[in-house]
Amino acid sequence: MDQLAIQLIIGTFMIIATVITHAILLDYLIQNVKTIGKNFAKIFGRLWKSSFISMVVLYVFISHIIQIWIWAILYLFVTDELKTFEEALYFSTSSFTTVGFGDLVLGTDWRMLSAIESANGFLLFGWSTAFIFEIIMQIYRKESKDLEKESR
Repeated sequence: MDQLAIQLIIGTFMIIATVITHAILLDYLIQNVKTIGKNFAKIFGRLWKSSFISMVVLYVFISHIIQIWIWAILYLFVTDELKTFEEALYFSTSSFTTVGFGDLVLGTDWRMLSAIESANGFLLFGWSTAFIFEIIMQIYRKESKDLEKESR
């Protein structure tokens, strides 16, 4: 099998793994948003919304960190070019975030894999942005409905 086909197959499995990871983590949060929100309201009082939104953003950020680490571990196992975990993590982070500094690059045997990671990160960041926006909208829709009920 040629090297491009191998990269495409590995990349496909990595996209599946990261999308499933992301879906599970975001699903957990959305399933528990009401309970977590109530707890934040009790703990933080008037600052509960900003505290809760900050927690959501940090949670989503951690999900991306997990995905970046998954890619970094893959690079350590499949390439001979990234010698340390720090190099693999740095390279994975710059690829996943689509920054692509270029100070660490993969040779022609594996460069398509890093392009796949960039596309993967780009899509997952978009999904995360939509998710965070939806959580914020739910909070303010509920607040608006509560205020409307109180004014009647």
